[in-house]
Amino acid sequence: MTPHSLAFYMDVVASGTVLGAKPTDGPDRVTAILGADFAENSFDEYSMWRDYGMVEFFWVRESPDHPWQGHHFTLQVHRLAHRGGNIVNGSMRDRYGRFGRRLRFDKLERLLRKRGVLLEDVPDVNAPAFTQHWQPASQISVMAFRTHGEWRQRRRGDDRIGDVYAIRSSVNAEEVAWNRERYGRRNEGG
Repeated sequence: MTPHSLAFYMDVVASGTVLGAKPTDGPDRVTAILGADFAENSFDEYSMWRDYGMVEFFWVRESPDHPWQGHHFTLQVHRLAHRGGNIVNGSMRDRYGRFGRRLRFDKLERLLRKRGVLLEDVPDVNAPAFTQHWQPASQISVMAFRTHGEWRQRRRGDDRIGDVYAIRSSVNAEEVAWNRERYGRRNEGG
């Protein structure tokens, strides 16, 4: 992992944005920041997401007559292990340089802590295969790969324990409280 790409992840977790694009920004604003190289996807006329390589932004709307409202974004960090740094959006590479194939959670957490950005552990439905960590101020969630177990049966075997799997925006305090209530006892001691 180059120091520059590590700086990108730290900036996302600390700010809750991707190069300044907020999870609440509309499609035109996100495209102005990340560029027009994306794949657009939709299940219906009320939801849409754009895949900018490693980053996906999601929108919803009340009806086809209403504008798109930003919902969240996800950094699919695990894609780097399979596809390499070329999956990273050109705007991100222009600003941060080369991206390595892996992001180690312990390294990210240590550097964030030095910056004064703390992550809280949060029980998660995906335990014990994954751990979830939350940054309250930026409302960012970091999911790290924890164990192979049954998960390895469903995925390729090149996932490494301790790697960041995904980083997701707009995880609010209510969602964290719900996870703690719902999954806290199940995840204790694991």
